[in-house]
Parts: sequence; structure tokens; C-alpha cells
Amino acid sequence: MIVVGVIGISLSSIFVKYSAAPSAVTAAFRLLWTVILMTPVVLGKREVRREFSQLDIKSLLLSALSGLFLAIHFAVWFESLRHTSVASSTTIVCTEVIWVSLGFCLFMKGRLSGKAIFAIAVTLVGSAFIAYADSFTGTSHLYGDMLALIAAVAVAVYMLIGRAVRAKVSTTVYTYTVYIVCALSLLAMCFIGGYGLFDYGISAIIVGLLLAVFSTILGHSIFSWCLKFFSPSFVSASKLCEPVVAAILAIFLFGELPSLLQILGSLLILGGVYYYSVIERKSQNTD
Repeated sequence: MIVVGVIGISLSSIFVKYSAAPSAVTAAFRLLWTVILMTPVVLGKREVRREFSQLDIKSLLLSALSGLFLAIHFAVWFESLRHTSVASSTTIVCTEVIWVSLGFCLFMKGRLSGKAIFAIAVTLVGSAFIAYADSFTGTSHLYGDMLALIAAVAVAVYMLIGRAVRAKVSTTVYTYTVYIVCALSLLAMCFIGGYGLFDYGISAIIVGLLLAVFSTILGHSIFSWCLKFFSPSFVSASKLCEPVVAAILAIFLFGELPSLLQILGSLLILGGVYYYSVIERKSQNTD
């Protein structure tokens, strides 16, 4: 199931590349399909319906804010894939755990050890290597790298809010609420941008469905399920296979052969993120 999950999330960037629609439209279809597929399962449970009826305003508002940042993440990350390579984009987005840790320290009075700071520094150096390598391929690639970085920060905010809300709200109720708000936010982005959902052929609809089934349900949901059987550190490390698998697929499908500097930068980022994940897990076990 871990292998299925890795393949599922790795296909996300590949599917997006095949959509002819604007990024906001593709992302909107992904979330709309996700909500449609989840609704019968979620609302079919009596305990879930009861929890929804008892949800307090603060938790609802925080969940809505989380959904907004998740929408920003999807729209910006999908757009980054239009400007830079799959390898660069997916690797930079993987730095979300670093931004979560920094946000935790800044806004939740957390602390970083010297080892954690070293891990963060390694990932930042890796990001600089990728940006430097992409600067030789044109400003569009560098712009795409910046969008991927913004997407990583946006999903980190989503994660931080989720950490606070899930102290009182179940994962099912929180996730479903976030996905609904995320879908509505993406629809609003489409409206503001003047994009019609059905103005770009059937590709966006199909890509959205594939993203919902493979990347969300058979990807992220499987990783959540696997936490029952594997340690969080192992599951987190497994997710780091996404940029590798996605980059290999992009070589054969799109001819995106990474340079040596991109490979070095990617290895530094993945190594730094993995090292930080190990440090964080050891710290939690000690506490």
C-alpha cells in the first residue's frame, strides 16, 4: 500500500501537465471530484453527522482558513508546473516540513535544535542550487521555482492550522470541511480570473478526476491509513520518493532530463527534509 501511495502522489504533477485548462480550473476539478467521491462515505456515518452538528464556530472558521490556504497551494503549485520542470517543482514543494517547523517556532512558541537548523540550512542550499541551475534555462523556470516555494509555504500554513484544529476535531470532519472550502475557494478564483469551468474541453475534467482518485484517495489517504501499521517517520520518508518517481516519469514522458546541479540540489533537499523528519520524530519520542 505504501508503493501504491507513492505512485499515486507521484502521478499528480504528471496529470497536471496534461491539462489544457488554467491551473485554477484543473485544481477546482480535482477538489470537486474529491468532495463528490467523499460525500457518500463521510455523511453515511452517523457519528460524523453528529460531530458536524456540534462543530463550534472557531473550529469551523479555522478549518475554512485552512481550506483557503490549501486552495492557494494547489493553484500556485499547478501553475509552477507550467513554468519549471517536474523535478524542480516537486522537490521544492517537498520542503513544506521545513516551513511547518519555522512556522511552529514563530507562531506556536516552538524551538529548533542545532541539528534541525542544520537540516533546514541544507534544504535551503539545495533550493539555491536548483534555482541557480534553472536560471540558465530562462526566467520562466526560475519563476516556476518561486511559485513552487510559495506553494510549499501555503501548504505549511494549512498543516499548522490543521495541527491546532485536530486537537478538538476528528480528521474526517476536518478534512472534509477543508476540502469543501478549498473547492469553493478554487471556484471563486476561476470566477475572478474569468475562467469558465467547461471552456477548455474534457481534459481538465478527466485530469481532475484522475487527480482525485489517484493522488488524493489512492495517494494521501493511503498514507494516512498506513500510519496504523508503520511509524510516522517511515511514512514521511516514503513520501520523499515522490520527486524521484515523478522526475523519472517526466524524463520518459516529457523529455525533462535534469542537469547535474539540479540532481545535486534535489538530493540536498530530500536529504535535509529526511534528516529533519528523523530529528523531529526522535524529539517527539523523547517528549
